[in-house]
Amino acid sequence: MAPTPSFDPVRFADRLASWLVPRGADSDVVVSSRVRLARNVEDFPFVPKLTPERARELCERLHPLLGDFAVGGHMHWVGISESDDVLRLFLRERYLVSRDLAPSSEEHAAQPGRAVAFSDDEHLSVMVNEEDHLRLQSMESGLELQRAWERAVALDREIEARVRYAASRQYGYLTACPTNVGTGLRASVMLHLPALALVPSEIEKVFTAATRTGLAVRGLYGEGSRAVGDFYQISNQITLGRSEEALVAELGDLVPAVIRFERTVREELLRERKSELSDRVQRSLGLLRTSRAMTTDAALAHLSSLRLGCVLGLDRSIDLAVLSRLRVQIQKAHLQVLAERRVSAKLVDPTERDRLRAELLRRCVAG
Repeated sequence: MAPTPSFDPVRFADRLASWLVPRGADSDVVVSSRVRLARNVEDFPFVPKLTPERARELCERLHPLLGDFAVGGHMHWVGISESDDVLRLFLRERYLVSRDLAPSSEEHAAQPGRAVAFSDDEHLSVMVNEEDHLRLQSMESGLELQRAWERAVALDREIEARVRYAASRQYGYLTACPTNVGTGLRASVMLHLPALALVPSEIEKVFTAATRTGLAVRGLYGEGSRAVGDFYQISNQITLGRSEEALVAELGDLVPAVIRFERTVREELLRERKSELSDRVQRSLGLLRTSRAMTTDAALAHLSSLRLGCVLGLDRSIDLAVLSRLRVQIQKAHLQVLAERRVSAKLVDPTERDRLRAELLRRCVAG
């Protein structure tokens, strides 16, 4: 189960995943919407109790099934245990796999029977033998939770028509972690909140409101990640005792309020601190055009300033699509693939990465 010849990381690194193109509803604030479904196959132990032999057996059973689906273009298949450090990180940076499925540690990455299948347009992906046997993920640009949900359900039904899921009449879908039992659903939105981040007391109100309504606020890459570049993920935590539609609707009800809050603060900042904002944007633009080395966090912070400047009309020299693409391409594995036009086995050292990142940003931002 080596990476399929049809999967060319260089081609993917050169482009932006279609769900990240800023054309969806409210894309000035909402970067993307995601719906994830956790499912397990009947007659196989849950992943924590799955032997290497049974893990391979399940993976080999699912491989042709997932490859048959023609949703969003050709379905690619990548075996995780046969992938090197750079490829595993590359898939994580594109949100196609989680840290749990493709960790950096060689010890964990070597676990057999792990793989990911994903559509060529990257709207849909299925992780095999992560925490559960199957993790179905649907991604959409902007605030499109309903559309993401509909895509996920369509794929779920296709799979369930061929594989019997582990389920209970009383509890619903059975999962390895009790917090996912029931619907097995996690719905989330990725938000860019630079104005609220400039006023800590205001963004704290968003976190408090989310927590009170049973939602979780996480960083750029979800659970266990930090909020960098003013990007945050808000998702549901409850999966038992409510329908999938209700869970999606609850998140959908809160997000418009956050959008209004962010836009209100943006307008206030533009009215009261326009010179300061303009100076911030121009400083970031200047540094991105001239720096000879730059860390990931610094680059994300400057790109966040440019994104805010773009939507407020303070600087339109770079459009949102370019900024969205750069946010992915400045990540470690993407930088290396773009520089070498191939996938290397090992990551280059941080100093070289910082140089490559600055070189990429100078080239793209100067243009």
